Amino acid sequence: MKAVLCTRLGGPDDLEVADLPAPTPRPGEVVVAVKAAALNFSDTLLITGKYQIKPELPFSPCGEFAGVADQIGGGVTHVQPGDRVAGFCGFGAACERIAVDAARLVKLPDSLDFDRAAGIPVTYGTSLYALKDRSRLKKDETLVVLGASGGAGLSAVEVGKLMGARVIACASSDEKLALAHKHGADDLVNYAQEDLRQALRRLTGERGVDIVYDPVGIAYAEPTLRCMAWGGRFAVVGFAGGEIPRFPANIILLKNCDVVGVNFGGWVNREPDRYRANLSTLMSWCAGGRISAHVDAVFPLEGIEQAMRLMTGRKAKGKLILRPKGEN
Repeated sequence: MKAVLCTRLGGPDDLEVADLPAPTPRPGEVVVAVKAAALNFSDTLLITGKYQIKPELPFSPCGEFAGVADQIGGGVTHVQPGDRVAGFCGFGAACERIAVDAARLVKLPDSLDFDRAAGIPVTYGTSLYALKDRSRLKKDETLVVLGASGGAGLSAVEVGKLMGARVIACASSDEKLALAHKHGADDLVNYAQEDLRQALRRLTGERGVDIVYDPVGIAYAEPTLRCMAWGGRFAVVGFAGGEIPRFPANIILLKNCDVVGVNFGGWVNREPDRYRANLSTLMSWCAGGRISAHVDAVFPLEGIEQAMRLMTGRKAKGKLILRPKGEN
């Protein structure tokens, strides 16, 4: 089978497509014929050795995928050969076939295509976990989404809106904000042209914001924290901007707010049943047209370098999908 391999730590141009033996399932596993795998910003860190997870070389990137169950290991009962499935595996899905723990898989609604399904587990899974389970978002609360046009940001805009929030989308260009608005954002802030703190104060008055969803980090975290409402929640999702922010403890105290970590992968490992319940909900929402799972571009496995450069250049608007040759 064909697989993208990271054989040495480096950039996208160090990846290669190689032939590997097809996997066989161990007890509790399912071999999935991958129809689509989705890239995330974490994949760009994974291949450089800068991510918190450091797989042994060689490994294949991509932690979310959709496809067809091909072979079933012993003890697996909720998945059968031929089932259309999707799931999260951390890494290893940029290939034609993958052996994965059956606990990571959910079945797909018949009407949901593989490309959109592949882009749901990580981004939408993280957003639903961040907003429902970690931040306890309530109807009519104000949600600020930083980096609102990327895969993570767009998913948070849509999930937050579905949960009844007033959504303020923040991004670095009017084009990106137009996309966030199309996906449900109520208010828009271009933080390349307007001071973020002043803009949020203008939009919320003296009250401040209830929840911040931050997958970016860098210079935007602290100004947003300073605009928190009393009892607000700041969800630390990731650091796509490349810098890990430092939070002034006195602001957390004065605002009586919470800074909550959103370790989606760690949660999946510890609570797989709750993860599958959330993921099944998201797949139903997407099949019913309630979330879009917007796909920006589709590439063959051999196009992974181009796809990763779009991501590192912050040019992706939604999900970037890898599709094994001949799959659809």
